[in-house]
Amino acid sequence: MRLRNTRPLDISSAHVIVTGGSSGIGLATARLLAARGARVSLIARGAERLEAAAEEISTAGTPDPARTRASVAARAADVADRTALTRAIAELEAEQAQPCDILITSAGLARPGHFLELSDEIFRQMIEVDYFGTLHAVRAVAPGMVERGRGSVVAVSSAAGLLGIFGYSAYGPAKFAVRGLMESVRAELTPRGVHVGVVFPPDVDTPQLAEENRWKPEETRVVGGTIRPLTAEKVAAAIVRGIDRQRFTICPDTGTRALARFGSVLTPLLNREFDRRVRAVQRSTPSA
Repeated sequence: MRLRNTRPLDISSAHVIVTGGSSGIGLATARLLAARGARVSLIARGAERLEAAAEEISTAGTPDPARTRASVAARAADVADRTALTRAIAELEAEQAQPCDILITSAGLARPGHFLELSDEIFRQMIEVDYFGTLHAVRAVAPGMVERGRGSVVAVSSAAGLLGIFGYSAYGPAKFAVRGLMESVRAELTPRGVHVGVVFPPDVDTPQLAEENRWKPEETRVVGGTIRPLTAEKVAAAIVRGIDRQRFTICPDTGTRALARFGSVLTPLLNREFDRRVRAVQRSTPSA
């Protein structure tokens, strides 16, 4: 769906801020946008990995012969800390001498586990990082975009934000919340000239997935079947296309695209199949 009330952005002259920009989807997207000539600013918690990511993108160069290095800035901040994140965004806008034209909220955390065994702290952490980390960033840049009458805000949700999945009782609701936030924000910001998008990636081959796999219940693994994770680069390419085409729903693969479009029909069928797989696992492990 193309949003007619927004004007496509010229990425080559845009200032892009990416949360979670030191690895995974955020870093891959930052690379693509820098290669298009954008000024790129990265935000992540780990300062050392963040500096390495900024240096890598910077030395890759730009399509402009007059610029041998991409314009890249970075700030370490925890997206769950509203004050620190808002300050980091303001400092990056000042350093790049340009307000944020495109925001991509890729910072996130996934901690699967059995509902009855997860601590309250895990549920709280998922909401604070995945949902409030998105909300704080959007609220920091949206007023300026509305005032200028242009901009693009893209939040990374998850396939788990489209369908409840065994083992994701803490993570899934946070990603559903991101989806709901962006649907509401889209309704308000689109008439003001701001493009709003939300991304629904399935499993993606990133350091975050490797950490997540340490905690996955066997039922969650079986529900996922033998589907191979996407590369971060494939998801990044879908995000950039979504910005170019002013799309709200951004799905990097056919499975999530079908689920986003035909969820009311597919969800009961998928739940039936997932329940069958879960029962098979639990029959084979009586102590589960």
